[in-house]
Amino acid sequence: MIRFDKVSKRYDSGQEALSDVSFTLDAGEMAFLTGHSGAGKSTLLRLIMLMEKPSQGEVWIDSQNLGKLPKRHVPFLRRKFGVVHQNHQLLFDRSVFDNVALPLIVAGFHPRDIGRRVRAALDKVNLLHKERLNPQVLSGGEQQRVGIARAVVNKPPFLLADEPTGNLDPTLSAEIMQLFKEFNQVGVTVLVATHDLALIARMHHRSLILRQGALIGNGSSSAVTKQGPDANQNIQQPETNATPANTETKTEVSE
Repeated sequence: MIRFDKVSKRYDSGQEALSDVSFTLDAGEMAFLTGHSGAGKSTLLRLIMLMEKPSQGEVWIDSQNLGKLPKRHVPFLRRKFGVVHQNHQLLFDRSVFDNVALPLIVAGFHPRDIGRRVRAALDKVNLLHKERLNPQVLSGGEQQRVGIARAVVNKPPFLLADEPTGNLDPTLSAEIMQLFKEFNQVGVTVLVATHDLALIARMHHRSLILRQGALIGNGSSSAVTKQGPDANQNIQQPETNATPANTETKTEVSE
């Protein structure tokens, strides 16, 4: 479970990246985080990962208030999260296998367990046959799938994705989202930050909509997409007692 309780984030420059944001993402739920560029999506993800701290309010992961988490426990909390980035952040001086193995090496896994987990993760994303290759020779979609394998190799209960399909065409984007759907179907909590309304339109999951740092929407993906390209700017604030959408019809994030 991820819970934000009246969270605001103001930087020293005076910029208010988030303003009084409150929501709960239940365990095993998949949801989208959307809004215009600069709306606060990446800031929200960084707060979840304890890469930054809120100026006001509380962020909870399961029963843990992150504001009261001792610094020595931060690395252990981060291991609960798999993170997928838009540019996948692979190391081109290492093989596909070694890239995926990195979180396990850092966590101190036995080499035998590392091999088993890495190959299982690569098999899941259909790249087991390319484990010895350098990521540079892979296509953009394959590189992103390596990033996903690295994110899930430690079997985290949470997956966070920050614009994971931003550099991919619609066909490859659908393949990546199908992988996220499959992980969600086995109980992984998934939060995908994206401004791709066409992508959201194909999904039937709750959408959290940010505008200028404020959460202005928290409901069905259809509430975003039915208004067209300007939905992120024009979406109406839902009723406070609205029930989050979490239907069975689903389509499609390393340290």
